[in-house]
Amino acid sequence: MTLAGHLVELRRRLLISVAAVFVMAVVAFTLYNQLFAFLVHPYCVAVQGTPAGCKLHIFNPIDNLTLRFKIAGYAGFAFASPIVLAELWLFITPGLKHNEKRYVIPFVTSSIVLFLSGCALAYWSFEHALIFLKNIGGPQLEATYGATQYLSLLLLVMFLYGVTFVFPVLLTSLELVGVVSSATLLRHWRPAVIVITCAAAIFTPTGDPLSMLFLMVPLIVFYFASILVGRLLGK
Repeated sequence: MTLAGHLVELRRRLLISVAAVFVMAVVAFTLYNQLFAFLVHPYCVAVQGTPAGCKLHIFNPIDNLTLRFKIAGYAGFAFASPIVLAELWLFITPGLKHNEKRYVIPFVTSSIVLFLSGCALAYWSFEHALIFLKNIGGPQLEATYGATQYLSLLLLVMFLYGVTFVFPVLLTSLELVGVVSSATLLRHWRPAVIVITCAAAIFTPTGDPLSMLFLMVPLIVFYFASILVGRLLGK
């Protein structure tokens, strides 16, 4: 495929992905109340001590509207992630060798599962992060959270966890195309663990050690799992 052909293909894949995100965002916009109740649950349990009936605060008249659009945007991307990741792999496929193309479906499936698993782990761990952050300041401080700040942080954490959880698929892909070998990855596992630890600290917006640990440990496991998969595939 020529450079112009690659650009045309890239535009087509991007248009399909954007259209999928837009459609799913419209669906999420109509499901705002259900999504809001789902997202506010960690706050209700960790800060208010009750699973239902708690309220967040807004400090700007337009926050209600902007929050609805923000939640719809993030949820739209999450709902459309299977299509977006599939389009990404379909764009890469023409550049693969014939024997490498058979891995596309497993890689697309694993990318989707890992992305959604990362989002789920972020959601589950956020409650524990809130408890830690609430107690670290001492009993003299009373937590009053703004809806915009809370939901923006939670959605960002879920998105970052989802993206970083696709890391082993990318690493295995590099092994398959010969950019790096499993032997090289195994030989450099110590600096890799240090890099993963630093990355977990950087990509943990809450800054608490629990969230960092919840992200760091799976990534280290994924690193060694990708080495094992590369060995099994003979790369």
